[in-house]
Amino acid sequence: MNMEIRDERERFLLREWTLADVDSLAENISNINIWNNVRDGLPYPYTREDAGTYIRVTMDKPYVQDFAIVADGKAVGGIGFIPLCDVERYSAELGYWLSEDYWNKGIMSEAIRRVVDYVFRETDIIRLFATVYEYNPASMKVLEKAGFTKQAILRKAAVKNGKVIDMHYFDLVKD
Repeated sequence: MNMEIRDERERFLLREWTLADVDSLAENISNINIWNNVRDGLPYPYTREDAGTYIRVTMDKPYVQDFAIVADGKAVGGIGFIPLCDVERYSAELGYWLSEDYWNKGIMSEAIRRVVDYVFRETDIIRLFATVYEYNPASMKVLEKAGFTKQAILRKAAVKNGKVIDMHYFDLVKD
């Protein structure tokens, strides 16, 4: 499909993952500070083999659901969505991560806005949601800057690093 979404200020580019991203993906995501804020399904440490497997899976979908965030010529983050099914078939969960070297630069809020535009324009999805662990106010702020609204705090809804924690639930609905 060869899809690209450019940031107007040229700080980053969103594009499909390619096998050429294996080294950059493995290098940038294998960080305990990232892993502490994502689901346990993401391995840590993250290897080149993990990266290759993930990228191959992203390439086998009917339309682009997973984007590499490219800055300074390399894949330094990822953002994607997982459509739900059955009665929730018009909803999707949003997930994202960014190399710690690029935190606090406004990249993720803009990347989320770009992906939201794509999802609402190119798919049947009418509602996106994301959950954030209680100890990650920076991610909550990123979602709010991108137009998401906190709908609930899901009390004791997750276990991360052996601790039971609350999850903050955000969503955005297509106009």
